[in-house]
Amino acid sequence: MKFFREAVSPPYEGKEILKQCYQVGYKSLALISLTGFITGIVFTKQSRPSLAEFGATSWLPSLVGIAMLRTLAPLLTSLISAGKVGSSIGAELGSMKVTEQIDAMEVSATNPFSYLVVTRVLATSITIPILTFYTALVALLGAYVNVSMSESTSFSAFVQAFLESITFLDIIASTIKALVFGFTIGMVGCYQGYNSSKGTEGVGKAANSAVVVGMFLVFIEEVIATQITFLFRT
Repeated sequence: MKFFREAVSPPYEGKEILKQCYQVGYKSLALISLTGFITGIVFTKQSRPSLAEFGATSWLPSLVGIAMLRTLAPLLTSLISAGKVGSSIGAELGSMKVTEQIDAMEVSATNPFSYLVVTRVLATSITIPILTFYTALVALLGAYVNVSMSESTSFSAFVQAFLESITFLDIIASTIKALVFGFTIGMVGCYQGYNSSKGTEGVGKAANSAVVVGMFLVFIEEVIATQITFLFRT
C-alpha cells in the first residue's frame, strides 16, 4: 500500500524513472534478442517433426504465434529480467543500505522510498511488457529463419499466418501478465535490497534472494494467469 500511496504523491521522479527504464530495457536488449531469436529457432525445429507426421507443417507460424505470445514471450522476458534486473536492483539497494546512503537521503529531506523503490518498480512494470512483445517479434524472426531453410514460405505469408492465430484476448492477457511480472520483479528486488543487512554478506544475499524469489513468484503467477485466461476462453 505504501508503494501506491507514494506513486501518486508528489514529487514525481520523472527523470529517475526514465533512467531506470533505460537500465531495465535498453541494457537488456542484447540478451533478450539473442534468447528470443534462439527460442524461435529451437521451438520451430522441435515442433516440425510432430506436425509433419500429420502433414500440418503449414501450422508452424500459428503454433509459434500462439505459444510465444500466450506464454513463452512473457515468461522468458520475465525470467531474464529477474536474473539480470532483479539481482542488480537487490545488490544496488543493498549496497546503499549497508553503507547508510539511504539514511543519508532521509537526513537530507529526500524521500528514499519514492526515489529508489517507486522509480524502479514503475520502470520494470513499464518496460517488461514492451520487452515481451519485442521478444515475440524476435522469436518470430528466428522461427521464419528456420522455416525458410526447409520450405519456400515467403515472409509476408509467414507473418500473415502468425497474426491470424493471435486474438485480442491473447494480446491483453500477455500485456497484463507482463505488467504483473514486471511489478513483482521490481518489488522483490527493491524489498530484498532495501531490507538487507550484515555488510557485504547481506548485499550478496539480497541479490541472490531477489533472483530466486522473483523467479518463483513469476512461475506461480504464470500458473494463476493461465487458469484465469482459460476461464475467459471457455
